[in-house]
Amino acid sequence: MSKIAVIGSGTMGNGIAHVFAQNGSKVNLVDISSDALKKGLATISKNLDRMVAKEKIDAETKRATLDNISTHTSLTDGIQGIDVVIEAATENLEVKLDIFRNLDENCGPNTILATNTSSISITQIAAVTGRPDKVIGMHFMNPVPIMPLIEIIRGYSTSDATTDSIMKLSEKLGKTPVEVNDYPGFVANRILMPMINEAIETLFNGVAGVREIDTVMKLGMAHPMGPLELADFIGLDVCLSILNVMYDGFKNPKYAPSPLLINMVTAGKLGVKSGEGFYSYSESRKAEKVSSQFK
Repeated sequence: MSKIAVIGSGTMGNGIAHVFAQNGSKVNLVDISSDALKKGLATISKNLDRMVAKEKIDAETKRATLDNISTHTSLTDGIQGIDVVIEAATENLEVKLDIFRNLDENCGPNTILATNTSSISITQIAAVTGRPDKVIGMHFMNPVPIMPLIEIIRGYSTSDATTDSIMKLSEKLGKTPVEVNDYPGFVANRILMPMINEAIETLFNGVAGVREIDTVMKLGMAHPMGPLELADFIGLDVCLSILNVMYDGFKNPKYAPSPLLINMVTAGKLGVKSGEGFYSYSESRKAEKVSSQFK
């Protein structure tokens, strides 16, 4: 398979590195923080241990997967001789534009530059490079090793050759790639985020409590996770960022984020990552206690 560089070793970045390495690619995992890289590798190792325990892979596959990953704190060093770079940094436009300027300047002329953005315009990102035909979106779903979907997003100038190459690469991972066009939120978040936002508005308006809303959606709509717990899992700051991208992009009030969501993010209540969102996560990974203001 192709030689891959993944920029960012957080939840999405280490998951992307994991699936490529497990499927035989040599992966350079790049992050400015050596501590973040150590944490990312530890997460990959833990997830591989779970797969070994469930007999989905053997110990040799785990060893080979980890051997396929090398870590780098230097972007320039980490992208040398790479076929495809996948950016998985924070969901911030200016951060991504800066990364893509650097990638364009330092990568070989044939390197495809992909972004795991969940909502930001591929066309806008591609515009800061000299190779917009080779810039594409690869929106993996979380958790990456488990979820089969990858949204493949074509920017305005993304070539057929680039799209075909990334579709085939995704299939080699055992994933199901779905090609979509470049509009705010793409498909997954254009549908998902308004639902989450409406669930937050339902709570804000006092129609029902956190558990009641989530129970209705789980039992009534066969969702594996209620929208408020899902928002906690995604990160309320990420949900707010995506809604703002769609609101700015479409200028349609139906995408305006709930005042409750804005207040919670302002207060630092971001969900699982901060220990509290709509649920409390202070004692375990699973939500066991509803935050007091929503009881």
